[in-house]
Amino acid sequence: TLCFVFSSEAMEERYEHKTQSRIQEVVRIYKLSLSRRAFTLDGNCVRTKMGDKYVHEEPMIRGPKFLVRLRSHTVFENTPIKLFCTVGGFPTPDVKWYIDLETCVLLCIYRCSTDDTAQYTAVACNIHGQASSQASIIVKTLFPSLSHSLSPNLSAAMLPKIQYTKINITFLEKFGPVFATEGESASLTATMTLNPNLANLQPEAQWYRDDTRLFDSKWVKIDTGRGVTTLTLPNLFKDDEGLYTIRMVTKGGSAEHSAFVSVSDGPPPVPGAPGAPMDIKIHDANRDYVIVSWKPPNTTTEGPILGYFVDKCEVGTENWTQCNDHPIKICKYPVSGLFEGHSYYFRIRAVNSQGISKPSRMSDPIAALDPTEFERLHAKKLGGKLDVVSYHDDVEADGKPPGAPSGIYASETDRTYVVLSWKAPAYSSKAPMWYYIEKCMADSGAWQRVNTQIPIRSPRYAVFDLAEGKQYKFRVLSANMYGVSEPSEPTGPIETQELKGVPSAPGQVISTRETNTSVLIQWAPPKEPNNLIGYYIDQCVKGSKDWTSANHKPHKNTKFVVSGLTTGETYMFRVQAINELGLSDESQESAPLTVKAALTHPSAPYDIAMLNCDGHSMVLNWKKPSHSGGANIKEYYVDKRRSGTTMWREVHIKPITERLYKRVYNVIELSTQIQSNTNVGLCLFSSHSVCPLGPAYDLTFSEVRDNSLVVEWKKPVYTGSGPITGYHVEYAKKGTSDWTTANETAVSHRFLKVTGLEAGTSYVLRVRAVNAAGVGMASMASDPVTAKAVEGSQEVSCVVDEKSGDIVLSFESCQLNEGSQFIWKKDYKEITDFSKGKMHFKILNVHHLSKLIFKNAEKEDFGTYSVSVTNTEGVSSSYTISAEELAKMLALSYDIRHPIIPLKSELAYKILERGRMRFWLQAEEISSNVTYKFFANNKELSGMGHDVSSGIIEFIMDHFTEENEGTFTCQITDGGGKAQSSLVLIGDGKRGQLMFSLGISLLPLSTTGPHFSEFLSLQVGDDCSVSLVCKVITLVIKCTATGIQLQCHMKYYTSEMNITWCHGETKLSHSDKMMIGGTPAMATMEVIEPVEKDKGMYSIVITDRENSHKRTLDLSGEGQFISLSLSLSLSLSLSLSLSLSLSLSLSLSVKMGMETTHGFLSFLTFDFVFQYVVSLDQGKFASLTIKGVSMEDSGRYTMIVQNKYGGESVDIVVSVYRHGEKIPEAKPTLTPKILIPPKVPIEIPQPKTQPAPSPAPSTPSPAPPKAGRGVKSPTPTRRK
Repeated sequence: TLCFVFSSEAMEERYEHKTQSRIQEVVRIYKLSLSRRAFTLDGNCVRTKMGDKYVHEEPMIRGPKFLVRLRSHTVFENTPIKLFCTVGGFPTPDVKWYIDLETCVLLCIYRCSTDDTAQYTAVACNIHGQASSQASIIVKTLFPSLSHSLSPNLSAAMLPKIQYTKINITFLEKFGPVFATEGESASLTATMTLNPNLANLQPEAQWYRDDTRLFDSKWVKIDTGRGVTTLTLPNLFKDDEGLYTIRMVTKGGSAEHSAFVSVSDGPPPVPGAPGAPMDIKIHDANRDYVIVSWKPPNTTTEGPILGYFVDKCEVGTENWTQCNDHPIKICKYPVSGLFEGHSYYFRIRAVNSQGISKPSRMSDPIAALDPTEFERLHAKKLGGKLDVVSYHDDVEADGKPPGAPSGIYASETDRTYVVLSWKAPAYSSKAPMWYYIEKCMADSGAWQRVNTQIPIRSPRYAVFDLAEGKQYKFRVLSANMYGVSEPSEPTGPIETQELKGVPSAPGQVISTRETNTSVLIQWAPPKEPNNLIGYYIDQCVKGSKDWTSANHKPHKNTKFVVSGLTTGETYMFRVQAINELGLSDESQESAPLTVKAALTHPSAPYDIAMLNCDGHSMVLNWKKPSHSGGANIKEYYVDKRRSGTTMWREVHIKPITERLYKRVYNVIELSTQIQSNTNVGLCLFSSHSVCPLGPAYDLTFSEVRDNSLVVEWKKPVYTGSGPITGYHVEYAKKGTSDWTTANETAVSHRFLKVTGLEAGTSYVLRVRAVNAAGVGMASMASDPVTAKAVEGSQEVSCVVDEKSGDIVLSFESCQLNEGSQFIWKKDYKEITDFSKGKMHFKILNVHHLSKLIFKNAEKEDFGTYSVSVTNTEGVSSSYTISAEELAKMLALSYDIRHPIIPLKSELAYKILERGRMRFWLQAEEISSNVTYKFFANNKELSGMGHDVSSGIIEFIMDHFTEENEGTFTCQITDGGGKAQSSLVLIGDGKRGQLMFSLGISLLPLSTTGPHFSEFLSLQVGDDCSVSLVCKVITLVIKCTATGIQLQCHMKYYTSEMNITWCHGETKLSHSDKMMIGGTPAMATMEVIEPVEKDKGMYSIVITDRENSHKRTLDLSGEGQFISLSLSLSLSLSLSLSLSLSLSLSLSLSVKMGMETTHGFLSFLTFDFVFQYVVSLDQGKFASLTIKGVSMEDSGRYTMIVQNKYGGESVDIVVSVYRHGEKIPEAKPTLTPKILIPPKVPIEIPQPKTQPAPSPAPSTPSPAPPKAGRGVKSPTPTRRK
């Protein structure tokens, strides 16, 4: 209970005090009596809960009620007035006072006057309703004659008008749009300043959501103080979505700011389940039922909703129970079966084919109470004072039935129920009274009682289970223990609502630009609203079908601002209407719209300057507006007025596009205005004799850093008597006149990098032109510029593209707004479309990245390249390419554009068994997309293969004969790289010699390296088993840096085995000459620096307890090829004149015994053409002849002599001079020789006379693989 006490007569204070005390006592006694009271109904004794109800009265939910109403008073002037009333309700009602229906500001009347005569109204409000009480105050004049003699304005002069202090509120930080998900939290904070900031006049912070004021609650927390106000939403639901507004209210005015908060659906319990319903409302709360309504969720990406479940939970418990057994399809449901005096929470869950949604936010608590309970209070006065308060039905009567109710009507109708209200009859008895309701169809007279089992005590009741779209009549009977009254007058036909379905689709959707991240959507309402609740708006990027919800709570208006969009992206929109039954069809899609800021008026131009004046005309210039209004400035209008007048006139009819204007006049004095009231002032025409040069103009800045900046300008319009020879740049700190010259030496170009600035300091700059006559006028001072780099700014980078070989300048902008463009310049002259073609440039822009690509760079392209981004905070950068750096990049670019696939080995061949020949070469690296061609005597052959991992490309020729001799070439292409290698094979039938074009290769016809002594064959045993049998030679010889090493590979080795090496019949022991060693898998013996006497038969014997094994190797040169050393001698340096043939002859000494043709000799570093002739005589003397010597033949020539055991190489320097040039004397010097190690170990077959060794004990070998007859030996493994 809340008591509001204001003024009344002083004599009544004691009476009112006693009255309050008496009322409290009566209520206390009455509560006690009710707790013990019982009444009988239909012979049953029922215990009342009225005592418990009043004990829990405060936490119950109910509307406001005046327990003690206002009283009217008549008083004299200058006396105090006190009005008294008592209001009940929960939550605690707010009370407002009105005078003659106008808001009363001053409530306390201490000295009343005749002007205070009025009707006073007290209105009590809470969330469940409102109530009012009225009283009249009549103020009489004590001396009427005296009052008429007083001036009517006397009282007004005594009470001056109140002047409220104007407080200016400026928001420093504002909250922006918030996009969150259910279950998260969000905070909105605004920071402000007050001027003046008075401690006793602080503004009130009022928060609103969709024009509904918010207060501290479980769902909203508000904190305000010290210039900061914060609203926190600790646990977001879709109910929290809306437009949030902060209003700072003072008596002198207010300031406000708004932003949209979007709350999307959280993760569903089951994939594909709908979102949770929202906005639960409780209607028509009564003793045992309430009506619950809600709003459906949006189903942009989910399946249609099949129905809803309603849950309830009693306050003080956590037990949620489901109210309906089957899903209901409409968004309204009557919940019955509640206990009177109990409070409940409610929540809703949606259902579709995929599952059930998360529950909605629970409703506020609602109490099941009779809304007419306090209307039945009866007050009885004894002796003029309030004595007893009781219910009407508690007063003794004569034992008669009550009278008939009256005024029955339908306060609410729906599809299946009607809420009836009526006026109770006059009744005063202790016997309880209740009601019966009867119904009948409108076209029949058959009345049917509705509540046969449940008595109705309040004059309000909801009749359920009615047919949809039918007409009914109702009447009410009152009853008590003594009987039933006559029925009331029946109502007229009351028709239940008919289900009309969902609304029709909304009309045309129009989208318009709003800001850089939002769009305004407007649409026509549906033609058939059908109890419209609101709208859902969907958005989609043009070109996709991925529609998303722009709002997650139904929007009531036909306008909506969609926030959180991507600047520059193009969107389409559609709208759906919604009612209790669900969503309508989608509207037509809007036209595609690109997100850009809405256009506004540009700001005014400023700083009008006169660049030239010759007595007949003047040239004007001005600075462009600071704000373009969202679009490029296209045109300007120039106005003029005579000095001393105020009338402005247009100078021209057509607008001009440039900020440079020349006008011819026949007047002496003139003032000019460009679109605004900015005046250039009085301009006196004079000659140029006093000024050698006019001022420069249009100063612009770029590349602003903490200690430097670049300034550019345009040359003066008036150039004086001679050409301009340079410029000086001056700067000064903002607000000072201390000008400093940035460059002591005048620069000829119209840009300068000013250095030595202080970080964070603002400067103004100006430019003076110089010619032979002197220094000209200073330009108008620039706008202030602060020496501070743009946050996040980056520099231009210069690289050579590894794939294309292009020289690329790249710049990534830290800012990019609508309309922003990348402007590239060379030496601060813009690169236009014409210059792009002339300089072979290409500009590529992708989002924040811009590239300047040199398509065909030249040596003259060095210089300073700069880039700036328009419509930003001055984002710009530059890069200077020097001539030396450009030369290096051009060389690298050439190498990338003309790649040569590097080869590890040139085209070579190898003789395989049974007359086959293998041609192969190895590249450093190849890809899977490599292509190649193989030519034999200019005829392309197919069947080549490659291995990407090793880079080997090979071709196998099945039958190589003398007819196949000739030139073999392999061409390779891999991406942009190419390579070619050739080989010339010429046969000698007597010795089987093969010759190369770029050298001579002499190889034995017998197999080299590891080989099969017996090829793979099949053997069939007596038990029909099949075996594959072959023999492999395992004893090999290898050249080392110090000699020859014999190797014997073993399957295994144990400590019981003994190894003995022999030379002929002589056993060998370890010494400096003979190095014996090995590993568990291989035994070795090395002959250090072999000589002639080291020839002969070498053998190894391995013995254990049971067997011995012996292997031999013939190094005598009899029947087998062996070389112990190679030697090459050359000392040569040549200097020749042109038009001669050069023949390089040298003596090759090779100690190879009988098989001297098994070596390899080649000349390198030149391509094979007919200009070069290579010859070999007797396998010992080789020569290279160069025909038609030219300057290009100068260089270093390398000769290599090599066989499979190693080799040597030497270099030969050839210098070619023109006729008439002095040839220096050649000084023979000893050319160093380079030793070449062998490529692979060499395997030597065993002598045929050696008997087969006895088998060594070992573990059984794995069974050979099965194969059919005629299987050949596999190709030897490739060398890598």
